Amino acid sequence: MEQIKVTFMKMNPRAQVPVYGTEYSAGADLSACMEQPVTVHPGTTEFIPTGIAVAIPRGLVGLVYARSGLACKQGLAPANKVGVIDSDYRGEIMVALHNHSRESLVVEPGQRVAQMVIAPYIYAEYEERDSLDETDRGSGGFGSTGSR
Repeated sequence: MEQIKVTFMKMNPRAQVPVYGTEYSAGADLSACMEQPVTVHPGTTEFIPTGIAVAIPRGLVGLVYARSGLACKQGLAPANKVGVIDSDYRGEIMVALHNHSRESLVVEPGQRVAQMVIAPYIYAEYEERDSLDETDRGSGGFGSTGSR
């Protein structure tokens, strides 16, 4: 398995190093870094600081996803579904946790709140045209491929 080096800086002395749960985990856990617990009420979003900033190498992106247990069992997941940490961003990573449940949930200091996957991306050059090439699917949208 290829490894790359991603440098990070603690913005808060209580911040925790991103850590992989197992040898084959794709995402490194990000932990909450605050002094007091934060209550996330039903249907609301709270910004949870991680206390770290990262320097992701050019050509790579940090994708911040939900932790399955937190999202599926408790209903807390990133409000933006997938957070994007660009390689030129140097600010603190914040996780916008949305409460999809019907009860207030508490995020504790040090709690693992999301996971970050480092992935390559393609930087596209967009070129405008008057028409596009034809395909069998055409403009069939949501659910159109399962209706045949």
